[in-house]
Amino acid sequence: MVNLSGAKSLIKCLKLENVEYVFGLPGGANLPIYDALVDSNIRHILVRHEQIGAHMADGYARALRKPGVCMATSGPGATNLVTGLATAHLDSSPVVAITGQVPTDYIGKDAFQETDAVGVLIPVTKYCIMPTTAAEVPYCVKKLFHLSNTGRPGPVLLDMPKDVQQETIEFDYPKKIQLQGYEALVNPDSRLVNKAANLLLSAKKPMILAGGGVTICNSFKTLQNLAEFLMAPVVTTFKGKGAFPENHPLALGPIGMHGRIEANKMILETDVLLAIGCRFSDRSVGRWDTFGNNMKIIHIDIDKSEIGKNKKPTVGIHGDLNLTLNKLLPILMKKSIVKNNPWMARLKSLKNQYKDTSNYDDDTVNPRSILKELRKVIPNNTIITTDVGQHQMWSSLYFDIYNPGTFFTSTGLGTMGFGFPAALGAKVGKPNLPSICISGDGSFNMVEQALATAVLDNIPAIVIILNNGSLGMVAQWQRVFYNKRYLGINLQNSPDFVKIAQAYGAEGIRVQSIPEFNKAVKNALNSEVTTVIDIPIDPEADVFPFVAPGTSLADMILPS
Repeated sequence: MVNLSGAKSLIKCLKLENVEYVFGLPGGANLPIYDALVDSNIRHILVRHEQIGAHMADGYARALRKPGVCMATSGPGATNLVTGLATAHLDSSPVVAITGQVPTDYIGKDAFQETDAVGVLIPVTKYCIMPTTAAEVPYCVKKLFHLSNTGRPGPVLLDMPKDVQQETIEFDYPKKIQLQGYEALVNPDSRLVNKAANLLLSAKKPMILAGGGVTICNSFKTLQNLAEFLMAPVVTTFKGKGAFPENHPLALGPIGMHGRIEANKMILETDVLLAIGCRFSDRSVGRWDTFGNNMKIIHIDIDKSEIGKNKKPTVGIHGDLNLTLNKLLPILMKKSIVKNNPWMARLKSLKNQYKDTSNYDDDTVNPRSILKELRKVIPNNTIITTDVGQHQMWSSLYFDIYNPGTFFTSTGLGTMGFGFPAALGAKVGKPNLPSICISGDGSFNMVEQALATAVLDNIPAIVIILNNGSLGMVAQWQRVFYNKRYLGINLQNSPDFVKIAQAYGAEGIRVQSIPEFNKAVKNALNSEVTTVIDIPIDPEADVFPFVAPGTSLADMILPS
């Protein structure tokens, strides 16, 4: 054993957890940690706002499927993490947040920059802890990393008082950790798996709904084998987009509020739905009281609380997805499935009927032509992130994901400003892959200062801004539901994003045509610095189909 301060103990713990990068911003309450970080080979990436640090850690975590680490000081530093950690929480992303705190004997006395970080962040994290002695630090770190990336992943918080960072202890890091009542890997009930298999084998119109859990568990190949054996069409939640290759003959793409027409229609016709790693959110299935009433539902999830929370299944299986699917598939394969049935004919019919239902012209600059061109230009393994708004939904509709696990967006919290920092974090994690953020002018305006981090830390991501000079999704709702009574959506006076990019030392270009866009993307892929591509589009372009809040998937508003 060696004697280490609490801060040096923390850094040694991070090394033992194979942490290579931290995304953070220093302050008075975490300076001992930063001083210890100087002597390590962990790379610190300086962010310009703590929320950006949390999103970068989130993007890193999603790309590598391992915890991303962010740091902040006490008080406003810690509270600035809230939105980023809430985003990770609702999307089940493993982020470890480390905050400084005032000394233990100052706590509760309204000391300078004191905030109850644990109390603030408990609702939006999987677990929070504040060690009160340096001796607790190794166990706390081991516990947090274990919790963050096992079971249903999620963000966790270590809040370290300054005196705990400075106290010296004999360092001892636990090799294993056991938490009473916590199941990191849940084996499914074999009886329920058999029951699910029987339902699927008896189905005439089987369908698979793949959620974000498939990506988290890296269950892509098993899912594909299952779909191909059952000859079951696959739809995804928006969080599950990319869980199944969207150029596969059985792929229908995302369902939901802005899901694809054929996906929304066909899921309402299935007789047995196998739902994997999803939570039946309102944005995916519309009204819970009408969805699924004419089908039998099999729901598999690692989080027991999700089973029956929004939609009661016929068979609910609490279990790890890989363990469950690997039990289910051999049972099914003992039987034979009719390969050429009316259900497959229905699939082909709907796909053909709705393969081009937009009212966009491919020869003009519009969301569809931009995203279709982007798909042609970039490699299939490119990591795509999006911000939140119309551009996000257009990406869902018009940009196909071919390599599973390469599409990341904020689905649960719907966080504007997530996309660019997440693309930077993903690029840090996978530097050899292109990383592209599809954004809007409203979203990018919120985090444009991340360009400083991108340039000074040499993280060459690409940002594509579909610039309609407005908060486009809000404007669409005001057009559709509020008789065009616009307020608070005009961004015509937004800064010149090309000049903003150049001011930070990045590359900025504005394009006016599809050939110009093609050239700009190709140049950006070969650039050594971040490139911002600004594309003006029609401010009244809308996203269709559209399932209005409080209605069912059957009530889709279609493009005129």
